Amino acid sequence: MMKAHVLQRRTILRGALAAGCTLTLWGCKAKQEESSTGTPASATPTSKTPPGPAQSAKVSQAQAQYKGQPKGDQKCGNCVNFIAGSNTCKVVEGQVSPNGWCMFWVKAG
Repeated sequence: MMKAHVLQRRTILRGALAAGCTLTLWGCKAKQEESSTGTPASATPTSKTPPGPAQSAKVSQAQAQYKGQPKGDQKCGNCVNFIAGSNTCKVVEGQVSPNGWCMFWVKAG
């Protein structure tokens, strides 16, 4: 009975240690980004433009919240990420409609 209690306590302590280390490393990474850019990581502007060439992985249509119809004047056909010749997108996997829309829409030109 005592041995089971000690093992359970060790499991809890190990979990707490792992969580603490994760938070510490996450904080160090944010601090490193802040010192390299000169701005706090939380103040870095986010972009609707997807990952660059170094990160060429595309997101699924579900992740991009892709719809087959436009959102007002916003549609794939007038988006900077749309590749007209193949009806594909620089960001979203698979075929997309020129009349479709996703959360990565950015006005072309």
